[in-house]
Amino acid sequence: MATDNRINFWRRNAKVPGSVQPVYGAQHPPLDPRLRRTYPKDTKPKFNNIKTKKASSFYEFARSTNDAWDIDDEEDEEFLGTFNPAVSIPPGLHTTSSIQNQVATRFDFLSVSIRYTLQKQQSLPVRPIIPLVARISDQNASGAPPMTVREKSRLDKFRQLLASPNTDLEELRKHSWSGIPREVRPITWRLLSGYLPANKERRELVLKRKREEYFRFIEQYYHSRTDEHYKDTYRQIHIDIPRTNPLIPLFQQPAVQEIFERILFIWAIRHPASGYVQGINDLVTPFFVVFLSEFVTEDMENFDVAALPLETQRNIEADSFWCMSKLLDGIQDNYTFAQPGIQNKVKALEELVSRIDEDIHNHFKRYEVEYLQFAFRWMNNLLMRELPLRCTIRLWDTYQAEAEGFSHFHLYVCAAFLIKWRKEILSMVDFQGLLMLLQNLPTIHWGNEEVGLLLAEAYRLKYMFADAPSHYKR
Repeated sequence: MATDNRINFWRRNAKVPGSVQPVYGAQHPPLDPRLRRTYPKDTKPKFNNIKTKKASSFYEFARSTNDAWDIDDEEDEEFLGTFNPAVSIPPGLHTTSSIQNQVATRFDFLSVSIRYTLQKQQSLPVRPIIPLVARISDQNASGAPPMTVREKSRLDKFRQLLASPNTDLEELRKHSWSGIPREVRPITWRLLSGYLPANKERRELVLKRKREEYFRFIEQYYHSRTDEHYKDTYRQIHIDIPRTNPLIPLFQQPAVQEIFERILFIWAIRHPASGYVQGINDLVTPFFVVFLSEFVTEDMENFDVAALPLETQRNIEADSFWCMSKLLDGIQDNYTFAQPGIQNKVKALEELVSRIDEDIHNHFKRYEVEYLQFAFRWMNNLLMRELPLRCTIRLWDTYQAEAEGFSHFHLYVCAAFLIKWRKEILSMVDFQGLLMLLQNLPTIHWGNEEVGLLLAEAYRLKYMFADAPSHYKR
């Protein structure tokens, strides 16, 4: 039975297992669920396209999560349709006062309805519920309290480390593991990635030299994007860029997309062993946003990058290129032919989960769910398609502070992330339901607190299994 479900599912879904596809779920915020409206039993909208019991049960699951898209645009019409301003008034009520009162009441109702409709339209994912780059005081989705004494003390400690003539990188990593304050994140990321030296006096010279070197690459190589040898690479990049965070206006700006095209094309032709692979486009965005945050303090999602001075735009672009390059140097086998790095990491994840939660592992085996069908994307995109961008940035604070964070610690983060949904996974009793859940996990309202708990669990797993091979293997 499970085999039939599996075959039918892939017949209905043309996507190849493990292929990189835009995901309209965790990363791309839906309408604010707090604005969703309830209906009386007899006026509830009917969904005639939900026919089978299986589809109905999954639809109920989707409706019960915060990641479900509110596609019921006709609800507004039904809601407004409950009021008809032309309703006739009974003959016995044709008094001036009663007519005035009823008309006033009904127009007040109409006004509220229209305002509600506009409010709902404005809640479309043009402005995510939580800012793209959370302020240091905005630790979670619950609000933005004033900076605490502890947070101010941490910020002061970072500034003290960064101001020293030779920054102690080990000490900086230790403080960065639990999150980097927004105000000092750009310079800290440049240091932890190896882009900038620890010596303070040399930093400006290195920045100037590396930025000039990047734009020499642009002059030397970028014109070849239309050559026969490179046009397919450039075409794929050109197709993928608009798919990068498609619901955040910042990434749909022509100036931003041109920056990403240059970064990805130059990286691809300078790394012929792998070239450009779908998914690498996602890895530019955290660096770009963090370096842009030096010049933008509010409303990052809608900021017009073209309004920045050209020199500032060029600096952000060059720094993003070099830091992304440093990251990819450590995981390039993820993107070489046949992507052996990802294949090995997915196999390691399967082995690890079989040791730490045999129930989940056996549940996948029972319904013939292969780890590659969902975990390929987790490794290829470093969980960027599963988490909001603000959470990815917080996650990368720790990855850059952790030894081999992107290449090794990420495995334990993926294991902890999978176990986090244990209850939901075990409640799914068919192949289709499991795969749909694993590809659309409800993380839209995650903030720093949830990421911190995830990282703590990942560290526990690493401590238990990384240095204990007999525990890791059967």
